[in-house]
Amino acid sequence: MSMATEEERATKAREAGDREAARLWRAWRTVHEMVQDRGYQLSEEEVKISLKDFRYQYSGPDGSIDRNKMKFSADPSEIMVKRYTNLPTTAQPVPPPPDVGRIWVEFLPGDNVGIKQMRNFAQFLSQNSHHTGILITNVSITPAAMKIIPAVANETRIECFMEQDLLVNITHHELVPKHVLLSKEERGKLLERYRLKDTQLPRIQLSDPIARYLGLRRGQVVKIIRKSETAGRYASYRLCV
Repeated sequence: MSMATEEERATKAREAGDREAARLWRAWRTVHEMVQDRGYQLSEEEVKISLKDFRYQYSGPDGSIDRNKMKFSADPSEIMVKRYTNLPTTAQPVPPPPDVGRIWVEFLPGDNVGIKQMRNFAQFLSQNSHHTGILITNVSITPAAMKIIPAVANETRIECFMEQDLLVNITHHELVPKHVLLSKEERGKLLERYRLKDTQLPRIQLSDPIARYLGLRRGQVVKIIRKSETAGRYASYRLCV
């Protein structure tokens, strides 16, 4: 009887490990697609990794997935840099450099994310000259820890996601239209063409799931491309606020 029980326990533990590995693999795939869709440079091998290869690369000695191994960084592509390039103005004939740089992504292990963990993450980003950091957790981050994000905004940008929110890539849903971030030049031409102020555009909230996926910032404009039975495709624009 006890032998059967041991076998059952081993089977349940193995099945639980398989589910956890598949769950983390899906989150891993989504965050890689997200980083790539923003314009960072990643190889297709990294983005499209199979579950088998994922388990081989990121399992610990006990066979479970080790989140400490799931860290990665990426540099912005030339296209992404162009999107963030500032235009010269009368007041600023020599514009500041593009506000974009290397991104660091980390899956944080453990069931507690407080001030200490967030401060350590912010310090790591700053010390290693990472422009942006994405922290992915298995639990909610404490409100006190979240206050650190705006406090370090001048040094580094921090975004937070929960693993469960990355199990499905929302942009792959058939009802979600394609969103494309306009460069500052494209944004200027759009407003000039229609003789608009940016505040006259429809809005998309900073907290919108698509805005978070693309890492939008206040003042940026996205082009939304929808399919139409009559027009084929048509575009609309929204200002991030």
